[in-house]
Amino acid sequence: MTKPGLFPLFASVCLAPALGWAQAPSSGSSETTAADAEAKKEQVTDIASITTDRGIVTRPGRLTIEPSISHAHSNATRVAIEGYTIIPALLVGLINISEIQRDIYVGAMTFKYGFTSRLETDIRIPWLSVHEDLRERQAFEGTPVDTLRESSGQGLGDVELSARYQLNDGLDGWPYVIGVFRVKTPTGEGPYDVDQRVVVDSEGNPIGIELEERPTGSGYWSFEPGLSFIYPSDPAVLFGNLSYVWTQEEDEGVENGGRIDPGDVIRFGFGMGFAFNERTSFSLSYDHSIIRKTSFETNSDLFGANFDRIQVGSLAFGLSQRLTASTTLNLTVSIGVTENAPSSELTLKLPITL
Repeated sequence: MTKPGLFPLFASVCLAPALGWAQAPSSGSSETTAADAEAKKEQVTDIASITTDRGIVTRPGRLTIEPSISHAHSNATRVAIEGYTIIPALLVGLINISEIQRDIYVGAMTFKYGFTSRLETDIRIPWLSVHEDLRERQAFEGTPVDTLRESSGQGLGDVELSARYQLNDGLDGWPYVIGVFRVKTPTGEGPYDVDQRVVVDSEGNPIGIELEERPTGSGYWSFEPGLSFIYPSDPAVLFGNLSYVWTQEEDEGVENGGRIDPGDVIRFGFGMGFAFNERTSFSLSYDHSIIRKTSFETNSDLFGANFDRIQVGSLAFGLSQRLTASTTLNLTVSIGVTENAPSSELTLKLPITL
């Protein structure tokens, strides 16, 4: 006869392995789910950051070093007409046709560090090399020869400091929302920091001021708060951003117009990307900036007329290839869709996570 206390003991001994086997997959499944979620989060970050810095916050304690190089090319033809109209089809005066080509090469190092699971900071240190060619011919001067003027400049650009804070976890169908605050310092040489020379006409009368070399910075402090949005929607990732740039006014002297207040900028962008596989991703985005007019304390050009705002828009597409578990290679090509945007821009980035 079996004693009353032996059967529960026997049952527990027999069922213990089975219970252990039943619980093991549950624990492993939980770990696998967490790992998959983290891998998915990193993939979303990689996709959203191909064309610009829109990724989710870096994990705490991680340092990312991102060397990059870019080349922007601009080509514009301008026609200046000085004269008066006799009839709508006949103009008497001087026609000046000029073509401007500008090439900007930028090498930069960016360092990102995650302090917590929601907060990261970064610093970007650029080095610029600017080359500009101006070809012009005055049609009514009686000469078939074009004049070509060249100018260049190189040096440290404007160093950027930024902080990014992830406001939510992107759960329950909500997108990831990241708050961004960026500060651009006037470490590069601005337009009023480089040497200038007076341009005169054939009779020796001053007609303008020309920079002897190209500036490598803006010359002003600027502050940019904004928001980024990332919405994973398998197999695609949707993203966007909205920000406002406020630039601090500076006193550049009476000869340069007194206190100058550069126009503030409204920026927004959106796009989508998707992964072909675990290593290769593709992204397509559009970015637009609305730049307001610069104001001068004393404007000596009484007859000058400027637009209240300038529209700068560009379409970008990029490819990302994960080389190792901690290294990714990003290639981005941007095409200007407005007159004031660079005609083309090519950027290569190599973020390395330590």
